[in-house]
Amino acid sequence: MHILLLNQYYPPDTAATARMAATLAESLAVRHRVTVLAARPSYDPTEFHPYYLLRRELHGNLTIERVGATAYPRFRMRGRVANYLSYLALAVPRALALRADLILAMTDPPIAGLAGALVARLNHRPFLYNIRDLYPDMAVSGGILRASWFTHLWEGLHRWALHQAVRVVVLGEDMRERVVAKGVASERVFIVRDGAPIPETLPPPDHPVTRQVRCGFPFVLLHAGNLGFYGAWETLLAAARKLQAVAPGQIGLVFVGDGAVRKRLEADLAEETSPVRWLPFRPAGEVPYVLAAGDLHIVTVRRGLQGVVVPSKLYPVLAAGRPVLAVAPEESDVARIVRRAGCGLVADPDDPDAVARAVLTVYQDRTRLIEMGRRAREAAQEYDRVNQLKRFVELIESLTASP
Repeated sequence: MHILLLNQYYPPDTAATARMAATLAESLAVRHRVTVLAARPSYDPTEFHPYYLLRRELHGNLTIERVGATAYPRFRMRGRVANYLSYLALAVPRALALRADLILAMTDPPIAGLAGALVARLNHRPFLYNIRDLYPDMAVSGGILRASWFTHLWEGLHRWALHQAVRVVVLGEDMRERVVAKGVASERVFIVRDGAPIPETLPPPDHPVTRQVRCGFPFVLLHAGNLGFYGAWETLLAAARKLQAVAPGQIGLVFVGDGAVRKRLEADLAEETSPVRWLPFRPAGEVPYVLAAGDLHIVTVRRGLQGVVVPSKLYPVLAAGRPVLAVAPEESDVARIVRRAGCGLVADPDDPDAVARAVLTVYQDRTRLIEMGRRAREAAQEYDRVNQLKRFVELIESLTASP
């Protein structure tokens, strides 16, 4: 079967969806012909592509086609929108010409699902929609756009795309509930989580990278990943101040990574005595040592964004056998997993006192912390990336097996 995957980002782009698209495409290409229709790299790419109208790369059953969209840096919104629109303008006609047996679309750009549904409808082919972030809900709830006639129109078109899909694949229970609430039949909505590979052995706690990330703190709250608009960052910073007052110099809050809100947060917390540290991303080969540095790992979702975003950073933390502090609403997917597995704590994303109390309970009870880490490692088996990917491939093959 010929499967067409629509996603703007693909390696050498470094976006999470680029990595997931590559992993899925390579797995499908073992038994099927797969064409990925992407754009020129623009998301912090590891290599630069000069302008071209269309570029094709062949890797056995896998063909990667890149249309000549603009490639402005992603941190400027106007440039990013230009990248989105130029990609769609070139990708949709090309997708119609390819005449694949199945259309699979992700959510880069945010209206890629509409494009995928349109191509599938015009070519009379089945459409599978993999929702990575739920739009326009994310744009409105995250404060990027105000509710208006435009977002209302976008929502109407998005519901049309959802109803065109023979299967909708989402990242968590809370996202599934949101999609079903939009009128999609529950039997057509499937949960396939990103998961993470499970290492056979864990790195030693005294590795130089681990010591550097700990920044000399006896107890480390660690957030490793993107600092986007979806997190309860102000709550975390307020909780860090409270912990500093109770246990001066003992409990550090360390951020490893970058994102749209980092500079603003750093400016808000510039005092020299702050227990907060900001570190850059580490190379991929050092990630296991970064994960080993946290006594308690933070996964956060702002209230109102549960089911709109589902943080995939939870799964590497579980695989590393580290306890989790879910600063997220109780109904969020991350809070449900943590509660169910007993691998950490859950705190209200609007309540710094609740976050501080949660941290102190395990800071003062290291035996409990060790037990949570053991349960995290056990829970990781359920979210092993190989099994999750196998589930996704089987779901797609169940569609391609029919005319």
